[in-house]
Amino acid sequence: MTKTGVVPYGAIKPAETCRYDGVSLGEVMLRLDPLDVPTARASVMRVFQGGGETNVACGLAHTFGLRSAVVTALVDDEIGRNIRNQLRLAGVDTGLVRWFDTKNDGRRFSTDGKGTICNGINFTYNGKGLIPSATCYYRAHSAVRALRPGDVDWAALFGSDGVRVFNTGGIYTLLSPTSADLAIEAVEAAAAHGVFVAADLNYRSKVEPDKERARAINRRIAPHLGFLVGNDSDMHDALGYTTEVRKGAGFEEWLDAYRGTVKKVAADFPNLSLIGTQWRGATNADLIDWGAALYDVRAGAFHVAPLRRNVPILDRTGGGDSFTSGALAALLKGHGPDEAVQWGAAHGILVQEIPGDITMVEEKAVLAEVARARAGGGVKAVR
Repeated sequence: MTKTGVVPYGAIKPAETCRYDGVSLGEVMLRLDPLDVPTARASVMRVFQGGGETNVACGLAHTFGLRSAVVTALVDDEIGRNIRNQLRLAGVDTGLVRWFDTKNDGRRFSTDGKGTICNGINFTYNGKGLIPSATCYYRAHSAVRALRPGDVDWAALFGSDGVRVFNTGGIYTLLSPTSADLAIEAVEAAAAHGVFVAADLNYRSKVEPDKERARAINRRIAPHLGFLVGNDSDMHDALGYTTEVRKGAGFEEWLDAYRGTVKKVAADFPNLSLIGTQWRGATNADLIDWGAALYDVRAGAFHVAPLRRNVPILDRTGGGDSFTSGALAALLKGHGPDEAVQWGAAHGILVQEIPGDITMVEEKAVLAEVARARAGGGVKAVR
C-alpha cells in the first residue's frame, strides 16, 4: 500500500484469497434500442441491459472469465427480473442486488406496483452517418437512487468474502443525494480492506448539470482511488482540469496535451497508481478513430495502444466501460500497464462492433485484436 492507504495496481490480492475478482457499484438500466429508426418513430425495439459501472462487471465475467458481481438495487418486477437474467447470462453474480418488493407494506425496501419506485429505463438510438446517437432516460425514481450509507455490509464483502478489484463511477456517484455518500463509504472500506479501487469519471450532464457539484464530489472520491479513468473532457467537467488542445485535434496532438493534464492530476492525488482513458475521434456516427493511453504514475511512464483509424462501428455505447474492464482484466491476470492498455483498447473497440452496452466477445478475440493492431494487419475471415 501507499502512505495514503490506497492499494496500488501492483498489490492486487491473489485470486485464491478472494471470492470475487471484481465488484461494481452502480446503476443498471433496461435499454430499449429502436434499431435503425429514431426512437420517436420506432414501433419495434430490441431489449438490452447496461450501466456505466455495471458494464465493467459484465466484461470481466463474460469476456475474461473472471468472478464478478454487481452492487445495485432493482424492483422485483418483470423489468427487474429481466435485467437480473441478462446479468446472469453475462456470468455476473447477482447475489448482491438489493431488491425492493412490491408489497407496499411500509418497509424501506418495499414499494407499490405502480412504479413509485421503479427500475431505470433508457431509449438509445445509435445514430447513423450524420445523425447523432441519442439517449432518453427514465431514471428519476429508480431503486438504486434510494441506496444510502449503511445499506451494504462492506466489511463482509471486502473482508469476509474478499474482493480483488472494486469499481464505481461518475454516473452513479452523481445520481442522487445519497449515492455519492454510499460510493465514498464503499471506496473507503475497500481501501481499508486492501482492495484495489478504480473509478471512471464518466461525466454526464443529464445526470448532474452542475459541474461544480460534480467536481466537489469527485474530489472527495479521488483520494481513495488507485486507478482513475477519464478523458480530457471528463477531467475538466468532473474534476476541473483543463487540457489545452484545440477542438478536433488528432490523437497525437491530443495525447501530447493529455500527458500534461494527467501529470497534474497525479501530483494532486499521489494515491493514484494508474490514470488512463480511451480516445474516440468520430468522423460520423458509424466511423471512428480509436486510441488509448495509460499512465503508470510511479514509473512515470505512458503506455499507448496503437491507433486504430477509420473503424466502422455499430454501437458506440459501452466502449469506455469496456476499456476499463479490459485494462482491469489484464491487471487481474498478472499483466502490467503496458499490456493493460492494449487489452483495454482492443476490448473497447470490439464492443462497439456489436449491439448493446456490453460485450459479446471472448477473450481470444481481444487477444487476436491486440496482436492484429500491434502488427498493423488487416481483418481476416474465420472459416
